[in-house]
Amino acid sequence: MNIDLKLQPAVAASLAKWHEMVAQRDLSTLSALLHPNAVFRSPMAHKPYASAQAVALILNTVMTVFSNFVYHRQLATADGLSVVLEFSANVGDKALKGIDLIAFDEQGLIVDFEVMVRPMSGLQALGAEMGQRLSAYLPAYKAAQ
Repeated sequence: MNIDLKLQPAVAASLAKWHEMVAQRDLSTLSALLHPNAVFRSPMAHKPYASAQAVALILNTVMTVFSNFVYHRQLATADGLSVVLEFSANVGDKALKGIDLIAFDEQGLIVDFEVMVRPMSGLQALGAEMGQRLSAYLPAYKAAQ
Protein backbone atom coordinates (compact mmCIF):
# COMPACT_ATOMS: atom_id res chain seq x y z
CA MET A 1 0.00 0.00 0.00
CA ASN A 2 1.37 3.40 -0.96
CA ILE A 3 1.96 5.55 2.11
CA ASP A 4 2.12 9.08 0.70
CA LEU A 5 -0.11 10.64 3.33
CA LYS A 6 1.01 13.77 5.18
CA LEU A 7 1.94 11.94 8.35
CA GLN A 8 4.36 12.81 11.11
CA PRO A 9 7.66 11.04 10.25
CA ALA A 10 7.51 8.65 13.23
CA VAL A 11 3.87 7.82 12.42
CA ALA A 12 4.72 7.15 8.77
CA ALA A 13 7.49 4.77 9.85
CA SER A 14 5.19 2.92 12.26
CA LEU A 15 2.40 2.70 9.70
CA ALA A 16 4.83 1.25 7.14
CA LYS A 17 5.87 -1.37 9.72
CA TRP A 18 2.18 -2.12 10.44
CA HIS A 19 1.44 -2.69 6.75
CA GLU A 20 4.51 -4.92 6.44
CA MET A 21 3.41 -7.04 9.43
CA VAL A 22 -0.14 -7.35 8.08
CA ALA A 23 1.11 -8.29 4.60
CA GLN A 24 3.27 -11.01 6.15
CA ARG A 25 0.44 -12.03 8.52
CA ASP A 26 2.97 -11.87 11.35
CA LEU A 27 2.35 -9.48 14.23
CA SER A 28 5.07 -10.93 16.45
CA THR A 29 6.85 -7.55 16.63
CA LEU A 30 3.67 -5.52 17.18
CA SER A 31 4.58 -4.68 20.78
CA ALA A 32 7.33 -2.36 19.47
CA LEU A 33 4.62 -0.18 17.90
CA LEU A 34 2.32 -0.03 20.94
CA HIS A 35 2.30 2.60 23.66
CA PRO A 36 2.20 0.83 27.07
CA ASN A 37 -1.20 2.45 27.76
CA ALA A 38 -2.68 1.75 24.33
CA VAL A 39 -6.37 0.92 24.14
CA PHE A 40 -8.39 -1.21 21.74
CA ARG A 41 -11.98 -0.23 20.94
CA SER A 42 -13.90 -3.25 19.71
CA PRO A 43 -16.99 -3.09 17.51
CA MET A 44 -18.50 -5.68 19.89
CA ALA A 45 -17.75 -4.10 23.29
CA HIS A 46 -18.86 -0.85 24.86
CA LYS A 47 -15.76 -0.34 27.00
CA PRO A 48 -12.27 -0.37 25.50
CA TYR A 49 -9.60 -2.90 26.36
CA ALA A 50 -6.63 -1.22 28.04
CA SER A 51 -2.89 -1.94 27.76
CA ALA A 52 -0.45 -2.83 25.05
CA GLN A 53 -0.82 -6.49 26.04
CA ALA A 54 -4.57 -6.37 25.38
CA VAL A 55 -4.14 -4.68 22.01
CA ALA A 56 -1.48 -7.19 20.96
CA LEU A 57 -3.60 -10.16 22.10
CA ILE A 58 -6.66 -8.94 20.19
CA LEU A 59 -4.86 -8.03 16.98
CA ASN A 60 -2.80 -11.23 16.93
CA THR A 61 -6.00 -13.23 17.39
CA VAL A 62 -7.98 -11.39 14.73
CA MET A 63 -5.14 -12.06 12.30
CA THR A 64 -5.92 -15.78 12.69
CA VAL A 65 -9.69 -15.22 12.36
CA PHE A 66 -9.67 -13.12 9.17
CA SER A 67 -9.10 -14.59 5.75
CA ASN A 68 -8.72 -12.65 2.50
CA PHE A 69 -7.82 -9.51 4.48
CA VAL A 70 -7.04 -6.50 2.26
CA TYR A 71 -6.64 -2.79 2.96
CA HIS A 72 -8.25 -0.61 0.27
CA ARG A 73 -7.91 3.05 1.26
CA GLN A 74 -6.01 5.23 3.73
CA LEU A 75 -6.95 8.62 5.07
CA ALA A 76 -5.05 10.76 7.55
CA THR A 77 -5.98 13.53 9.95
CA ALA A 78 -4.64 17.03 9.36
CA ASP A 79 -2.22 16.75 12.31
CA GLY A 80 -0.62 13.63 10.79
CA LEU A 81 -1.10 11.59 13.96
CA SER A 82 -4.12 9.43 13.04
CA VAL A 83 -5.16 7.27 10.11
CA VAL A 84 -8.28 5.56 8.88
CA LEU A 85 -7.66 2.30 7.01
CA GLU A 86 -10.54 0.76 5.06
CA PHE A 87 -10.43 -3.04 4.79
CA SER A 88 -12.35 -6.09 3.68
CA ALA A 89 -12.04 -9.65 4.96
CA ASN A 90 -13.90 -12.89 5.51
CA VAL A 91 -14.78 -14.68 8.72
CA GLY A 92 -15.75 -18.17 7.67
CA ASP A 93 -18.32 -17.75 4.91
CA LYS A 94 -19.21 -14.17 5.93
CA ALA A 95 -17.75 -11.20 4.08
CA LEU A 96 -17.25 -7.93 5.90
CA LYS A 97 -15.94 -4.42 5.38
CA GLY A 98 -14.50 -2.25 8.07
CA ILE A 99 -12.22 0.52 9.11
CA ASP A 100 -9.32 0.70 11.52
CA LEU A 101 -9.03 4.10 13.20
CA ILE A 102 -5.50 4.27 14.57
CA ALA A 103 -4.19 7.15 16.68
CA PHE A 104 -0.45 7.52 17.27
CA ASP A 105 1.58 9.68 19.62
CA GLU A 106 4.43 11.93 18.42
CA GLN A 107 6.90 9.04 18.81
CA GLY A 108 4.86 6.94 16.39
CA LEU A 109 3.45 4.57 19.01
CA ILE A 110 -0.16 3.41 18.70
CA VAL A 111 -2.21 4.87 21.53
CA ASP A 112 -5.73 4.02 20.30
CA PHE A 113 -6.91 1.34 17.87
CA GLU A 114 -10.63 1.39 17.08
CA VAL A 115 -12.40 -0.96 14.68
CA MET A 116 -15.79 -0.58 13.01
CA VAL A 117 -17.31 -3.41 10.95
CA ARG A 118 -20.33 -3.94 8.71
CA PRO A 119 -22.64 -5.64 7.80
CA MET A 120 -24.19 -7.03 10.96
CA SER A 121 -23.80 -10.64 9.75
CA GLY A 122 -20.04 -10.13 9.34
CA LEU A 123 -19.79 -8.41 12.72
CA GLN A 124 -21.70 -11.23 14.39
CA ALA A 125 -19.44 -13.86 12.83
CA LEU A 126 -16.37 -11.90 13.92
CA GLY A 127 -17.71 -11.41 17.45
CA ALA A 128 -18.60 -15.08 17.82
CA GLU A 129 -15.18 -16.26 16.64
CA MET A 130 -13.23 -13.74 18.72
CA GLY A 131 -15.40 -14.46 21.77
CA GLN A 132 -14.77 -18.18 21.43
CA ARG A 133 -11.02 -17.62 21.33
CA LEU A 134 -10.64 -14.79 23.85
CA SER A 135 -13.57 -14.78 26.29
CA ALA A 136 -11.43 -16.22 29.08
CA TYR A 137 -8.75 -13.54 28.67
CA LEU A 138 -10.38 -10.22 27.76
CA PRO A 139 -12.35 -9.32 30.93
CA ALA A 140 -9.08 -8.61 32.74
CA TYR A 141 -8.29 -5.88 30.19
CA LYS A 142 -11.55 -3.91 30.33
CA ALA A 143 -10.73 -0.23 30.85
CA ALA A 144 -12.37 1.50 33.78
CA GLN A 145 -14.47 4.38 32.49
